[in-house]
Amino acid sequence: MSCKEAFGRRSTRLSNARYPYDTMSLYYSAAWIRIQSRRNRFVETTTGAVRIGKKGRSFVLLVAYASSMGSLICFVLMLLNYPGMNIAFFIALSFSFATCTHLMLHRLREKSGNPKLVKFIHRCFLALVTLFAIYFSLLQLLILSAARTDDGEADIVIILGAGLYGETPSKVLVSRLDAALEYSLDKEAMPIIIVSGGQGSGETISEAEAMSRYLRQRGISEASIWKEDASTSTLENLAFSFSLIDEMDMEEKNLKIAIVTNEFHLYRSKHIASTLGYDVIGVSAKTPNVYLRVLYHFREAIAIIWQFLFK
Repeated sequence: MSCKEAFGRRSTRLSNARYPYDTMSLYYSAAWIRIQSRRNRFVETTTGAVRIGKKGRSFVLLVAYASSMGSLICFVLMLLNYPGMNIAFFIALSFSFATCTHLMLHRLREKSGNPKLVKFIHRCFLALVTLFAIYFSLLQLLILSAARTDDGEADIVIILGAGLYGETPSKVLVSRLDAALEYSLDKEAMPIIIVSGGQGSGETISEAEAMSRYLRQRGISEASIWKEDASTSTLENLAFSFSLIDEMDMEEKNLKIAIVTNEFHLYRSKHIASTLGYDVIGVSAKTPNVYLRVLYHFREAIAIIWQFLFK
């Protein structure tokens, strides 16, 4: 019954009431109308909450569908060697798995013969996803905190490899080479430049050779370039480069070393160098576009977790 109908009925009763009871009847009528009004608002609010829940499930279903289609598209583009698609495929697949698992557990809670067990599993799954999201966010803060060029001049500059297309450096690798050139040419004495990177799949020459060619074409003498062409990972990049430095017959032993890499990669690179016993200067190279920057930030967080767990 609406408030208007209730007030109409009470008004009819009040018009037929005798004088001694008119005031009291009016008071109780107003109180009854307020109760009814609050009850109606509560019902409307509860119904709205149910609608919001349905909208929430529809949104999760939409995310699951979009991430599944996105992972399929990324997989096709990955086969076509489109840059960054392997990372995008992993991200889309992770979103698809998480949302589909959430929907499946929610459905099982309604149909299962043991809903309490399914509810417990569902809550554990959501708690794990939440903890992972928090941990992932903290890793991003650590990555961003190291994404800058440190003060100080280096005697040796190590450029970390980042992939080739045949013999052509990738956009990310070009950004590192340009940052190394800017850093080195700005110094009074040209530092020794170690180009570090082996030959990967789809590459016709080693990354070290491609980087050496790029630097020589821009005025760096061949005598200033040292090549490390056996590494296949960041850990090997640094370990092999440090071994090369230790083998150098140089008068000065307290050499300052700089690592040139992209801003998203500096935190992990400096951490690996620290575990190997070297205090290094970080030189940040700006990633070419926002699309690659976002993808590589996701990839770097996964790489940090992988390194922590298995290395």
